Amino acid sequence: MSVPRVTSVPEIVGVTPSSPADRAGLRAGDRLLSVSGRSPRDVIEYSLLVDEPELDLLVGRSGHLDPLAVAVRKQPGEPLGAEVSSAVFDRVRTCDNHCEFCFIHQLPKGMRRSLSLKDDDYRLSFLYGNFTTLTRFTEMDLERVLTERLSPLFVSIHATDPEVRAGLLRNRRGAVSLRWLGALLDGGIEVHGQVVVCPGRNDGAVLEDTLTGVLDRYPELATVACVPLGVSRFSSETAMRPHTREEAGAVCDTVDSWQQTFLAALGRRMVFAADEYYLMAERAFPPASTYEGFPQHENGLGMARAFEAAFGGDERAALGVRPGFFAAVDGAPPTGYRAPRGSPGPPDTTGAPVAILTGEYGSLVIGPLVASLGREDVRVVSVPNHFFGGNIGVAGLLTGADLIDVLRHQPEGHRYLLPDACLSGGRFLDDLTPADLPRAVEVVPTDGRSLRRALDAGRPGSTRPAAAVPMAVSLGRSS
Repeated sequence: MSVPRVTSVPEIVGVTPSSPADRAGLRAGDRLLSVSGRSPRDVIEYSLLVDEPELDLLVGRSGHLDPLAVAVRKQPGEPLGAEVSSAVFDRVRTCDNHCEFCFIHQLPKGMRRSLSLKDDDYRLSFLYGNFTTLTRFTEMDLERVLTERLSPLFVSIHATDPEVRAGLLRNRRGAVSLRWLGALLDGGIEVHGQVVVCPGRNDGAVLEDTLTGVLDRYPELATVACVPLGVSRFSSETAMRPHTREEAGAVCDTVDSWQQTFLAALGRRMVFAADEYYLMAERAFPPASTYEGFPQHENGLGMARAFEAAFGGDERAALGVRPGFFAAVDGAPPTGYRAPRGSPGPPDTTGAPVAILTGEYGSLVIGPLVASLGREDVRVVSVPNHFFGGNIGVAGLLTGADLIDVLRHQPEGHRYLLPDACLSGGRFLDDLTPADLPRAVEVVPTDGRSLRRALDAGRPGSTRPAAAVPMAVSLGRSS
């Protein structure tokens, strides 16, 4: 298989002390030109290349005109210990669809450029769980995925009718690109699907037809998520609007009916509705057991039930499918593209009243859980999303500006807990940081167990443990 021309040389941004990279003299700031004669395209290939016990690296170093040859010898399976600056070293494959419901098109002007990058790259699907439409997928990509077993992947389906799908993507290749989905499944790749349901476009009879198509043509799919579109106040698509309560209920009913069909035909439920649908329809969430291990927890499927179970002390509560690749990446300090979301906590406020900051949807889930504790010193503060407006109510899209508006009216001296889901690299979507807020906040990992521990740790006489900040994952849904 030919190797595409590398357009960007990866930079080493972290070296683990006493690691093979450290012993060989590698430094942060070195440019990795080649590994044993090959220039890796991405961190996937880099990880495979540096897994060998004998490595011959060619390194560019500041102040040196000529590349440096560095020989590395290590034990089989021993991590190199060098963290690189990005996940993709050649060009990220950008999306050439023009979906009416695309949230990136609804971002206001003036936000940092990285937020406007629309990717449709199967590598980022494997690495981060981003959804790809496969409209830019090729035979060479298929060969690599099957050969290197890049699994799981996450594919946006939206509709199985070719004309409907091409219309939703505003891309004629959308009519035929699901052929790659069939090829991936035939090759034994685990694939999770997604349908962004748009009122009047692919709901109702079209959604029924899509799920029929899934059963007929793609029964090997691991799961299918039905998720609602987000409509911000910046949307210029007049046909796109939020679901009504009745429409949300209809999606819940369709999913429930098809779960029974899939159970009878395949022995598993296959399709799930996002938690937002049950909140919009004002319905109770399905029992935790019906989510079959929460396979798309990160996409909002069963997140409320998993949060509830973990908050209640269930140490086994599943957190869903997470791309397993990162477990194999070298154990250098998590900088660069794997930098944690969180930031240091505020000064000790043990014994002070506690306020949990979250989005409007999150408050509907967390509020009853907090009430069940019977603690008068803990309250939930719902933060409306005025920045994006529309129907945006998830915690992951909270901005610094909206938090400022709410916190300036909150009392001083209280302990404010903030979910790390709204931070990436320590910054909110509007480029503000926790340091810009009018009250000190404590960043807490976005799961029920971490929140419960944070609440318990803040009580008088307790010892507050250091917050564990999870690995960064992509924010929101793509494609």
